[in-house]
Amino acid sequence: MENFEEEYSNNGYKYIAGIDEVGRGSLFGDVLACSIIMPLENRIEGVTDSKKLSRKKRDYYYELILKNMVAVGIGRVNANLIDKINIKNATHLAMIKSVKNLRNKYDKQIRPDLLLIDAEHIEADIEQVSIIKGDDKCYTIACASIVAKVYRDKLCEIWAKSYPEYGIDKHMGYGTKKHREMIKLYGPSDMHRKTFVKNSENW
Repeated sequence: MENFEEEYSNNGYKYIAGIDEVGRGSLFGDVLACSIIMPLENRIEGVTDSKKLSRKKRDYYYELILKNMVAVGIGRVNANLIDKINIKNATHLAMIKSVKNLRNKYDKQIRPDLLLIDAEHIEADIEQVSIIKGDDKCYTIACASIVAKVYRDKLCEIWAKSYPEYGIDKHMGYGTKKHREMIKLYGPSDMHRKTFVKNSENW
């Protein structure tokens, strides 16, 4: 994993935030983004793209990252708004919200000097760098990917209690065979993305 943070820190940047999203391809629920600023020293060994980690490992790193972070922010956009503005715009909005929500351990708002974003560019008056496969190459983005994934998985477990027939806590809202079968059987709920499931008769 490359040390982008050290490179930019040496150029005078103090608060460097990594940003990643989760739930972009889900049929159900929010798209969610995390912005996080991590200490430049004492990097957590073993942090990588959340998709490369087991659930147990993600949960472990999630707690460790939040214990060590300088500031963290979560941004969410729900299914109704995703249907209105499309998933790309909704993802960008979630990222912008996550930056605005950056808080330190004392709940003080922190404005970053630089944004390192996984393969995206957002409308923000903060300098930013888009890094292809950033969750695999950049430590801070990898931290954001883990926090975003675990945070959304926890939401899915909560949503599953309100919508038990869809098994959201098993597939996290993604289009598995079982999930598609349940949508066919019960129809989409008010938390399903209608633009994503409108062609369900062809599944």
